Amino acid sequence: MDENANKGEAEKGLRSSGSTFLDDAEVEASTTAICLDYDRWKFHLLEAFTDAWRFLPPLLGCPEKVDVAAAKETCFDPDPTRSINSLSFATVNAEEVSGSQPAEGKWTGSSNLNTIPDPLNGESFIKVTEMDETCIRPFVESLSKCPKHGLHNPFKSPERYLMLGDVSMKAAQMLSLPKVSEFFSRLIQRVSPKSYQQAFGEVYVTRRFLENFCGDQVRFLARSFAVPGNHLGQQSHGFRWPYGPVAIITPFNFPLEIPVLQLMGALYMGNKPVLKVDSKVCIVMEQMLRLLHDCGLPVEDVDFINADGRTMNKLLLEANPRMTLFTGSSRVAEKLAVDLKGRVKLEDAGFDWKILGPDVEEVDYVAWVCDQDAYACSGQKCSAQSMLFMHENWSKSTLLRQMNDLATRRKLEDLTVGPILTFTTEAMLEHMNKLLQISGSKLLFGGEALEKHSIPPIYGAIKPTAVFVPLEEILKESNFELVTKEIFGPFQIVTEYKDHQLPMEVIGKSVNGTTYAGLRARTTGAPQNHWFGPAGDPRGAGIGTPEAIKLVWSCHREIIYDFGPLPQNWETPAAT
Repeated sequence: MDENANKGEAEKGLRSSGSTFLDDAEVEASTTAICLDYDRWKFHLLEAFTDAWRFLPPLLGCPEKVDVAAAKETCFDPDPTRSINSLSFATVNAEEVSGSQPAEGKWTGSSNLNTIPDPLNGESFIKVTEMDETCIRPFVESLSKCPKHGLHNPFKSPERYLMLGDVSMKAAQMLSLPKVSEFFSRLIQRVSPKSYQQAFGEVYVTRRFLENFCGDQVRFLARSFAVPGNHLGQQSHGFRWPYGPVAIITPFNFPLEIPVLQLMGALYMGNKPVLKVDSKVCIVMEQMLRLLHDCGLPVEDVDFINADGRTMNKLLLEANPRMTLFTGSSRVAEKLAVDLKGRVKLEDAGFDWKILGPDVEEVDYVAWVCDQDAYACSGQKCSAQSMLFMHENWSKSTLLRQMNDLATRRKLEDLTVGPILTFTTEAMLEHMNKLLQISGSKLLFGGEALEKHSIPPIYGAIKPTAVFVPLEEILKESNFELVTKEIFGPFQIVTEYKDHQLPMEVIGKSVNGTTYAGLRARTTGAPQNHWFGPAGDPRGAGIGTPEAIKLVWSCHREIIYDFGPLPQNWETPAAT
């Protein structure tokens, strides 16, 4: 872009096709800028990237401190409309980023520009500068500067526990402001299309999580315990200890909630994380980091990188973080577990099932919950309902008809169904056709591509779909892998069972992670007030609760104090 031309257009307040033109200062949406030449600073870089790159200058031989106010005075005056929606941290307009006026990030030091297509129409609407393998050295060195004992622990810089409690309080207060919650809800919708209610729910859960860890609650996470010893002066103490340098890798489907909850948990316990969010949605977390910096989070506490999987894998191998949290596909999770020699915690993909027992009641409510669990966020939740086991009694009810009616209410206009970012339309319909070749299977509803849309072909767009497969066919070895393949979209398997085909003691004879039981049970509840994560795997991670934070982001350290006094008339004993 031509800087002067853009500034002039911005001053005119140009609007076209419902999009506001944003000048460079407003649209710098990249997440980490490396400024190698201080003499050539421009205001738009300084303004857009101050928080994102301030931790890097010491690594690059540049001045350690920057007088932002003085630097602004030596550059052109900022456009008075730069503060988008009057939010001090925001550098993009969530509702007005479009193909005609993209959010374009520029980095000094990398020419690798990844153009993100608008998931609703295919236009190039975000340009993310991604680090390649030649640019990871500053991140490797930054992590290497964090000691194994962390940025803080119970014996080092304990005031940081209080500081992070204050940051959480201020950030929660910011997210409680309607203008701020609206900003993030709309920004989530633009990059990971889902209904406004679903996007707002993500912001709400994030805010409540931050409220849970205000004030003294952060240091309560590091609560220790003591056990009396064998003699006077001896006591054993257990402490929660950080890992030090850590890494966080999060997916596209919850661009705010997952990275914020895991990032803050890592910080609370004393770690220094490098954070990578899926580039398709990274603009959300980039804006959230700006908000956290505004709320007092030291800029050097977090390294934030955009990179493809290969580059991030190389960074992990070279930086050798003490622990890596990965949320995403099982295939990548298993690779990381090997590459990082087991120093991982995983929240990988899941094929989630729901069982309806023999007692038929509240059919309207059960049908609605089934619809929400299978098709909210277009089925793009790791906890989305993949298979429904219904007792034969439910087949005689109106359940399936009501599920069909509820599914047909979903439409692209309000994003209650929308683009599938990891499967194409052809791939999902091909999978459906393979299922329909199984003896006794049938299409219950859906099974067609969405109509009258401009979703690009690299993404998927199908109607909410349900395929019935007989239970006896599912259990056949030749069918089982096909039927239990997770389709990260609005797609589910429905089957029926009789009393003798499925034991009712499900909870005591299963190893599933977060499990909901009872009439109001659901598979997609992931609020901030209970643990969410897998079970049955020592690598399994959790999210959201004090127990999850302590498990994932700290280890147990035992310190035994033994001060004596020695027994009276003690003598050296015989050799043993």
